[in-house]
Amino acid sequence: MRPLARTAALNGYVELSRSLGLDPRALMTSVGLDTADLAVQDRWISGTAVVGLLELSAARSGREDFGLLLAERRRFSNLGPISLLVREEPDVRSALALLIRHQHTYNEVLHARLSEGHGVATLKIDIELGEPRPARQATELAVGAFHRVLCGFLGPLWRPASVCFTHRALRDSAAHRRLFGPVVEFDCDFNGIVLYTEDLDAPNAMADAQLRSYTRQYFEPVAAPREATEADRVRDLIEALLPTGRCSIEQIARSLDVDRRTVHRHLARSGQTFSSLLNTIRRALAEQFVANPSRSLTEVATQLGFSSLSAFSRWFHQQFGTSPRQWRKTRTGQTGPDAG
Repeated sequence: MRPLARTAALNGYVELSRSLGLDPRALMTSVGLDTADLAVQDRWISGTAVVGLLELSAARSGREDFGLLLAERRRFSNLGPISLLVREEPDVRSALALLIRHQHTYNEVLHARLSEGHGVATLKIDIELGEPRPARQATELAVGAFHRVLCGFLGPLWRPASVCFTHRALRDSAAHRRLFGPVVEFDCDFNGIVLYTEDLDAPNAMADAQLRSYTRQYFEPVAAPREATEADRVRDLIEALLPTGRCSIEQIARSLDVDRRTVHRHLARSGQTFSSLLNTIRRALAEQFVANPSRSLTEVATQLGFSSLSAFSRWFHQQFGTSPRQWRKTRTGQTGPDAG
């Protein structure tokens, strides 16, 4: 089943497009969407179409920062009903955890997760469509939207430790600096925001403890979190273990303090196997890494857990029908660093 997104994901799209000389109705029609849908924020539309529309709009307008320009128009209410609940959480950590826990209630293409350690918190944000598609604009929109939520709690002058993107820098990064400050980094291993755990401990000045109990009574029954949290943990472990060359189901089971059969059982509940999940993650990361000409193919092979460049090249050809070098040349027009 293809992922969906609330029409609120395109809030501000019509106005922004017109300001850049675009015809939003024609562009939306070309990807199978209708501007009339935008009149109802809680209507669900194709997430793939939304991602495609953002890429098309960036290309037609000549604005590579289109996603960020749209992020600057984001308001707290764009999250939908969950915004009522998030506003009443006692601190930033619990508010962010709630957004991640219920992310499927406002955007099914969004996959966000938070990890903490050594005084630093990392919020990783990905766009998942189940198929290979360019998603730079949607990624920057999602990261920008999360950044604006955090600024809503921590103040407009707050700055994270860094804002990371896997893609290359634009020719003009003025919009990135305007939105995030001087902490933006490109060619990273993940998309997301790095902040300090003390930021997560900050109290929410908007919170009302009594109102929080009312909003939870309303929201929780109609927005039960998705199951398969164990599968999400397996996914995170695979991403962490791939570069070490020790990404096996045995190692995953040890990390979770369970046996292999338990891992298989957890994955089966979500219709997956360890091999299929590993391959899905490798494909997604391969698209990011190979498209980045600053990475040698040998480095990419290591990051994806292959013992040699030749083993990676054979796998890549099976998955994409071409060699990684040719795929890079086709996608970027560059061959990048020497793969040898």
